[in-house]
Amino acid sequence: QVHLAESGGGSVEAGGSLNLSCASSEYTYESGCMGWHRQGPGKEREWVAAINLGTSNTYYADSVKGRFTISQDHAKNTVYLRMNSLKPEDSAMYYCAAGSCPVWYRVVAGRGGSDRLPAWGQGTLVTVSS
Repeated sequence: QVHLAESGGGSVEAGGSLNLSCASSEYTYESGCMGWHRQGPGKEREWVAAINLGTSNTYYADSVKGRFTISQDHAKNTVYLRMNSLKPEDSAMYYCAAGSCPVWYRVVAGRGGSDRLPAWGQGTLVTVSS
């Protein structure tokens, strides 16, 4: 069973930056994808960014494109989310998730299926003040 542990959340002012990390106990980089979802107060969970661990191709939700960058470090079994130009509406609990790329591609295409991702972290809280 894959275990994921997020870190790096915190409180920043609008326009600031944060760098989230997601350490994985099992790094299936040859066939897997990992990424981030978030859920703000009173909002539904939404996907934010994803990365194909084998090809390093990246995918972003329109709301964060150009501001967030997802990356990976194979040696550390870790995926990162660099968040720049943060806005108050970015405030949310951020969750790392891992699973097969076909499942992730459905999520990225807006066809849902996040519940089919087998591994989730506990989340890290990001708060952006105006």
